[in-house]
Amino acid sequence: MRGQAIGRPRPRNIPRNLSLRAEPAYDPGMSEVDRDALVAGLVAAVVSGVPSTAWALACRRDVLAAGRAAGTLVLPYERRTVPLLLAAVPVHAALSLGWAGALARILPREREPLSGAAAGLAIAALDLGVIGRRISAIRALEQLPQWLDHVAFGLAVGAVLRARRRGRVCPTVTSAAP
Repeated sequence: MRGQAIGRPRPRNIPRNLSLRAEPAYDPGMSEVDRDALVAGLVAAVVSGVPSTAWALACRRDVLAAGRAAGTLVLPYERRTVPLLLAAVPVHAALSLGWAGALARILPREREPLSGAAAGLAIAALDLGVIGRRISAIRALEQLPQWLDHVAFGLAVGAVLRARRRGRVCPTVTSAAP
């Protein structure tokens, strides 16, 4: 039959003009850069807290201190852990996606992880050195683990961007023989 894939026949209850392909899980109007930034930001948001968490566990310190500090950006007078952690989630997600969007546009191809780590240091200088020192809960955090989190964030964004960029098939121009 014309127009059918080899293999199983199309079920009778599905109209011929209906595609059997799954729709993409993202907005098809998003650019490749935006899709890359979304994936990189989500991955980096998850893995970027590993250094400070490992540090806190190794030093037997409070693993939730950084989360509570992030929550004070939205709830500056709150002291209870649960509301601060709940407030920290959208703050952390928004910052991660925003920075990933910026990095997806500026990190050079083929040097994304190293450039991302360097960008993480620059972001840390702004987040911790300029903004964070004005917020007592962030200022009170041990700084080295926080800087390491920022480097991990940039490295993760860069690694995801590199993997996604390399995974695309780039068209090449070939000339036909005369």
